[in-house]
Parts: sequence; C-alpha cells; structure tokens
Amino acid sequence: MTVNDPLATRARDLARSGDQEGAAALIRTLVADVTGQEVRDLVLTLDQYSLNSVNGRATLADGSRYFYKFHSEEGEDQTIAEYYNAELLREHGYLVDLPVFASGEPGRQILLYALRDEPRLADVARADDLGEHDAPPGDVILAAQADRDELAARNLVASLHPITAAQSAAEPIHQLFHHRLTSPGAEPGRGGRIASFYEGRDFALGGGEPGGTGGTIELSWQQLLDARWRIDGIDYDRTLGELLAEAAELLDPAAVAAFGGVVAHGDDHNANVWFTTEGDAHPLVAFDPAFAGRHVPALLAEVKATFHNALAHPLWLYEPALAEERYGAAVRIVDGIVVVERDWALTPLRAALLTSRAERTWRPLIAALAEQGLLPEHWRRIVRLALMLCPLLVRDVRAGGAGGHTPTTSALAFAMIVQCGAEPLAGADDVSAFLTGVEG
Repeated sequence: MTVNDPLATRARDLARSGDQEGAAALIRTLVADVTGQEVRDLVLTLDQYSLNSVNGRATLADGSRYFYKFHSEEGEDQTIAEYYNAELLREHGYLVDLPVFASGEPGRQILLYALRDEPRLADVARADDLGEHDAPPGDVILAAQADRDELAARNLVASLHPITAAQSAAEPIHQLFHHRLTSPGAEPGRGGRIASFYEGRDFALGGGEPGGTGGTIELSWQQLLDARWRIDGIDYDRTLGELLAEAAELLDPAAVAAFGGVVAHGDDHNANVWFTTEGDAHPLVAFDPAFAGRHVPALLAEVKATFHNALAHPLWLYEPALAEERYGAAVRIVDGIVVVERDWALTPLRAALLTSRAERTWRPLIAALAEQGLLPEHWRRIVRLALMLCPLLVRDVRAGGAGGHTPTTSALAFAMIVQCGAEPLAGADDVSAFLTGVEG
C-alpha cells in the first residue's frame, strides 16, 4: 500500500463483488489515514439507496462516532475534481451538514460526518409507503418537504446567473446525466452506462395480471430501441432510441450552459437528507454534496431530487423484490407497439411530494429563468430527458441484470423511462401533470 493508494476505489470494487469484509478493511485504513486516529469499530452499510455509493458508521479510538460516505462512480477519478462543496452550499443559504473530516484525493474520496440518530427522509417516506404504524403522519412529512422546496427556490433564484460552456463542463453534476450516456467513439446516446448495462442484451418485460390481456414479452436491444409504446392506454410519441439520441444532444454540458447556472446541491434526494427534529418542526438537512457546484446548469439542478423523491416510488426502483410481490405489469405487442398495463401508481404522499416540488421549487425557478431571458422554448424537453436518465442510468433495470429486476419490475421501469422522456400523444400522466404544475 502506498500513500496514494486508491482505497475508496478498491473498497468500492470489493463491495460490488460481494466482499464486504475486504471492503470494510480498506475503509478502516482510509478512515484512519484521514482522521489520524485508529478505528475502534467500523460498519459497512448496504441498503437499497446505496446504488452508487458506499456508506456506514465508524467509531474512532477517542470514542467519537461518525457517518461516512463516498461515491462509487466509474471514471470519477478523472471527472470529479471538487468533490465536496458543503461550505459553498451553507454560504448560499442551504441547510447542509458540514463534514468533520474529508478527503478529495482521487480514489480516496470520503466524507465523515458526526453521527446522527435521526432517520433519513427516504426511510421516513418509505415507512409511509408501506403503511407502517410508527411512520410520521404524511402531512408532517409533506410540511417538512414544502419548507425545503421553498428554501430551495429562494436559493436557486438568488444564485441564478449566466454561465459559460467551460463553467458548465466543469460541474460534476454532468456525471449524473450526460457522462453516463456517452463515451469517446460511441454513437451519441449509446455510450457510458447505456453500453455497459444494455447494449447487445435481451429484455424480458411483464408478468401478467392487470386486465388479463398480456403476459411477458422478450425483445432484443435493437427492438427495444425501435419500439413505440402505449402505457396504461396512453400512446407516446418517441422511441427509446430517439430519446437517447435527443438526450445526448440536448443535455450536452455546452448546450445547457446557455440557460444559466445556479448554486445547488444537485443530488439532494431524500436518501441524502436527514429528517431532523427541532421542537415541532422537521428541518431537512442535506449531506453528501458530491455533485454540488457554483455553476450548476439551472434546468438540471433539481431533476435528481424530483425524480427520486416521488417517481422512483413506491418500491419499483429501489426494491424490485418487494415490488414484484405487490404489483403487476402485463405486456404485449399490438401492431408493433409495446402495450403495458400496470396496477402500480404513486401513493398519495408521493403524488403530493411531486406537486410540492413542481409548485414550490420548479415554478419560481422557471419564472426567474424567463425573467432573465434564460428560459429556452424547449425547456420541457430538457427536463423530461434528464428525468428519463435518472432511472435508466442509475442502475441496470434489465430483468436478470445487476439491479435485481424481474420482468415485472423491468416493465415498470421502462414504462416510467418512456413516460418521463416521451410526450403523450393524447391524455395526461404523472409527468405531464408535474409539468403542468410547473407552468401553473
């Protein structure tokens, strides 16, 4: 082991391969290097939200206890220069935990926060999804989220400013979108995780039940790219192949630079937010600002939280095994169209969270962009395509792939992917209702 040994990168690889003991040993060494103390105890936590990160708890020799977390993005050593920006966010009015210890050295990126006893907001909302008796009332959760949404809007609008293509390109948030979609030499929209997750694979979609009019179908990757879709009776205007090509063009860092930048966390979905308690209030305190920045393209800043706090639930993205037990998706092909019928739907809490985000955060931001002459006519396409990439590229949603999906949950996933990216030819769905709420 050398001074610059990429312990975080090696621990990530061991954790992904199932060697939790080996990963924990490397993290123990890294924590000791960063803190200057021996580690008395270290726990590696693997939960449904740790899709691209590693986290856990560490107790040092002096008895102090910490929550640690680091990301595990492929290629991060080259693409994420300024890894943590908690102080920047604090300076601009965000409620965010400051790490006690931090390392931004390539391959050794890690943050250690003073250990909190509060749950993450993701865990609180999940308890509501499952109807657990000890879950906080939905109106309490929604009130806390509404306060956060309004605070976000104030901070976004106050920091909105023109940015250059170079400033945009330097922002790490593109690791969540365009960088996962492209690779040198690859066809636009067909590189990155698209290539590693899906290229050349076969896809099984559906498991029967809703309406009793379909079951499971099998498609090649090319067939999936070329298919038209009808989801719960609504026809959509674009194929997945068309959507990927469009996303590669419209979400290019230089392209979105023309529409202004903001100071933002960029990844403050509810698994990165503590559900704290101060008297009767529950201020939401974010952590892990790995993708924060000073010049975050404005139309991307709130996409990740918007999708992952509402549309990723209940269950289908993070916990496909549980979703398989609770939901059905019948799929068939009619006149070349993939027809999906689901009995999955947003819960009342998730629908309310999506409405709050639309009205309290997105609506003021879009109005400010328009006021400053920074709002493009095609802003809805940019938002839709970024929403689409959240489920498609955060993990492999192919049945039998690394994400643990089944034919049923893969059908739920691709239905949501198409709903996010494509436009309904007639009628409305959750995403079009969200955009209507943004417009007021």
